[in-house]
Amino acid sequence: MTAVAQNNSTTAAGAVKCAAFWGHDGKALADFYAAALGWKVTQTFGDTAAMISDGTTTYVFYTAESFMAPDWPEDELVFHLDLAFDDVAAAERRLSGLVATKPAHQPGGRHWTVLLDPSGQPFCISAAGKNG
Repeated sequence: MTAVAQNNSTTAAGAVKCAAFWGHDGKALADFYAAALGWKVTQTFGDTAAMISDGTTTYVFYTAESFMAPDWPEDELVFHLDLAFDDVAAAERRLSGLVATKPAHQPGGRHWTVLLDPSGQPFCISAAGKNG
C-alpha cells in the first residue's frame, strides 16, 4: 500500500483554490478570458499579472517574457481549458471578435471546436451539458 493510500483516512480533502496560466501578456490574457467567460478582472498585479473570477473559481494570468506558444498539434499540451456554451456557434463568433483564432486542425469533429487564445494556447469550446 502506498503512503498516499495509507493516509487517506486521516487526510482532509483538498480543493483547487486557483489555477495559474502564463503567456506573453498576462493582463491581455486575463482580459480575454474574463470577456470570454463573462467574468470580471478582480485584481491586477502591476503590469505583469491579473486575476479573474466568477466568485467561486479563480484564474490568474502571468506575463512570461520567454513564453512560447505550443506548436500544436505537433507539441503535446501541458494543459488546456474546455469552455462550455449554450450556443457554440455564437460563442465562436464572439471569441473570434475577441481575437481568438481557429486553427485548421480540428480533431473534435461535431463534439468540440479548438480555438487559440491571444497567446497561441489552444482551448476548446463545446455545448454546455455535453461531454467530449
